[in-house]
Amino acid sequence: MNVESEVRRRIQERGKITFAAFMEVALYWSQGGYYTGREPVGAVGDYYTSPAVHPAFGALMAVQLYQMWQVMDRPAIFTALELGAGNGLLCRDITDYAAQLPDGFAKSLHYVCLDRRSVTRVEQRGSSIGRVLSDVVPFRGLEGCVLSNEYLDAFPVHQVVMTNDGLKEVYVGLEGDNLVELTDKLSNPALESRLKDLGITLVEGQTAEINLRLAPWANGVAGALERGFVLTIDYGRTARDLYHAEQRARGTLVTYHQHVQTDSPLTRIGSQDITAQVDFTSVEAVGRRAGLGTLGLVTQRKFLSQLGLGYLQQHVIKQSPTPRQAQANMAGISDLVRPGGLGDFKVMIQAKNVGTPALWGLEQSPGPIGLVEGLPVPVLTDDHLSLTDARYPGAETEFEAFWQVTESEGSDESGIPPVA
Repeated sequence: MNVESEVRRRIQERGKITFAAFMEVALYWSQGGYYTGREPVGAVGDYYTSPAVHPAFGALMAVQLYQMWQVMDRPAIFTALELGAGNGLLCRDITDYAAQLPDGFAKSLHYVCLDRRSVTRVEQRGSSIGRVLSDVVPFRGLEGCVLSNEYLDAFPVHQVVMTNDGLKEVYVGLEGDNLVELTDKLSNPALESRLKDLGITLVEGQTAEINLRLAPWANGVAGALERGFVLTIDYGRTARDLYHAEQRARGTLVTYHQHVQTDSPLTRIGSQDITAQVDFTSVEAVGRRAGLGTLGLVTQRKFLSQLGLGYLQQHVIKQSPTPRQAQANMAGISDLVRPGGLGDFKVMIQAKNVGTPALWGLEQSPGPIGLVEGLPVPVLTDDHLSLTDARYPGAETEFEAFWQVTESEGSDESGIPPVA
């Protein structure tokens, strides 16, 4: 039985199912869901992520974790818990660079890769690195940082549409032998409550996605964290932008197959990614109710630049053995901050029981530059992608000098200002 057959079986037994239930099966069904049967990231997958583009991403994450450790008065055990760790490439890049940072940070850093699927691993094996298979956060009393990159966007979402009869929900059902989308009354009153709480009123004909799993995620993370930070990187927007009636009248749900955006969720079921942009206003709200205070929300471009990406770009050529490798490294670093691409991803940092410190990634500071100066610049390995060797839709194979962000890029569209 394949994934589509399982979807059909459930509909035949129970009637139409919500789009969130369909998405859960398509992505996570244990006998062949998209994320259980393949490695989705990389040249043989359907998309690529920041850790795959260049190890500078992980290196600068290590710099931010180092400052968090300092802010917390250097606890003997500083746990970095990565949600949705996949093959562990980000873990490896972070721990490799952390080994070069001062004050014994690497000895305090205990890294845990958490994922709901078993995959081929590239992270280092060691007493300070662990891996846990779970779809919940099975920890308590952690001191450190819970981090994730492109994790929340993979949560199953409900779809709603405003009709002349009011707000309705999108379901997946059968008409004859064909899988089709149907509309009916809401399966959960929380869908309408979410929009009301956000002050959002959809216009007739507008479709939108609502992620009801954000609150359980925030509760799980806050419950695991005794003291520390939550660092979330993903593509998304604040609610007023995400639910803009003119710019996103059809919502943000997309599908990807072999690096091509297909936008046809009822085809290639189990063989393509299905994803929707993250509502960061709701991430902030559910976190606050769970006991997490938001320190700031900035673009990935600003976050990485303020942690020293410009310095790494200026010096990566010296670390590249050949001109071709130098070009590949420059292209990868540039892609991390490319407008209209990875550079527009959002970085939100929340905190629990650590006050409201000024973090390097959220504001300009000389601290990170002083830290990375004199350290070897990370370069691409065989486990990373080379954007100059293969053309990926949306990737830049031509690159230009990295532009430092200006103050005008402050809180910009986020609506949640960076820490002052």
